[in-house]
Amino acid sequence: MEIKKAPISVYAEMTPNPVVMKFVANKRIIEGDSVEFKNVEEAKPSPLASKLFHLPFVKEVFISSNYLAIAKYDIIEWDEVTTEIRELITQYLQSGQPVLIEIPESEKKSNIADPSASTQAKNTYEVPDPKELGEIETRIVEILEEYVAPAVESDGGAIKFMGYEDGVVKVLLQGACSGCPSSTLTLQSGILNILQKMLPTLIKSVEPVNG
Repeated sequence: MEIKKAPISVYAEMTPNPVVMKFVANKRIIEGDSVEFKNVEEAKPSPLASKLFHLPFVKEVFISSNYLAIAKYDIIEWDEVTTEIRELITQYLQSGQPVLIEIPESEKKSNIADPSASTQAKNTYEVPDPKELGEIETRIVEILEEYVAPAVESDGGAIKFMGYEDGVVKVLLQGACSGCPSSTLTLQSGILNILQKMLPTLIKSVEPVNG
């Protein structure tokens, strides 16, 4: 009996961020951690992201395990371009070509580019080495990964722990969560509440390093 692979399909899903649409595949498209590209120059390690940046309305591309979160410029509405993007992604995945051909330099260096910075003068944020974290920092990371990351990912984004000092937790928001109008509310009412419940007296606030 011949076993046939299920055809690759992609569907579009709105996110809490009105300028970001999530395109979900019915299969894993990359292994390992998520990657984020702010422009076509950064997208060289990903042939698929490079293709997407050739669409004039694509502003940023975030790729996770089985989806892409794409940010657009305000020059066009989603209902005008969603089908075009979905078909491009579907055809690319069906071709069998790799989504990533190498790990982006920013990921190798554990530095994340500040999305609000210009291409000429980018600020970078160094992701802490898990081996160098103290007991409190390690517990914060565990809480974020277990209780926060799944919900953030379902909204087309990602969250990374960046530091802890004097009761303040610093995080990096990526994908749909970066620049989202509701991200401040999410940080203050959602993530802060979880951390304060799990680590009473140790957490005063949660702040994004990228605004």
